[in-house]
Amino acid sequence: PYCNAELAALQKSYDAIKEAGGELVAISPQIVDKNGEVKKKLRLDYPVLSDLGNAYAKELCLAFALPDDLRGIYAGFGINLEALHGDNLWELPLPARIVVDKAGTIRSIEAHPDYTIRPEPTATLEVLKGL
Repeated sequence: PYCNAELAALQKSYDAIKEAGGELVAISPQIVDKNGEVKKKLRLDYPVLSDLGNAYAKELCLAFALPDDLRGIYAGFGINLEALHGDNLWELPLPARIVVDKAGTIRSIEAHPDYTIRPEPTATLEVLKGL
């Protein structure tokens, strides 16, 4: 599931990202309908794409399966990944920021195995300004 605070922070930085010549796209394993709900609720101007089954995250080696003990903890918080993702894989992507130039070359990537450590929008702006 998304960190709504992170998505809202990205929205606040969206104009500055555009001014720096960038484009912002969020990618999530959530089904299209759930992504649409989040986009509407948070009034996001940037695209929110669905990566069903974490297919793209797996290509980038950014997906991981939740261990059984964490499944119960998630359920205790009312988080049903099967309903959100439309599958029974119980996988999540690592939060990551990938900056790709117009030629399709990855210029920067930041990901951390601790899901609470997320790329800062200001760091993204610095990378963009450095291109």
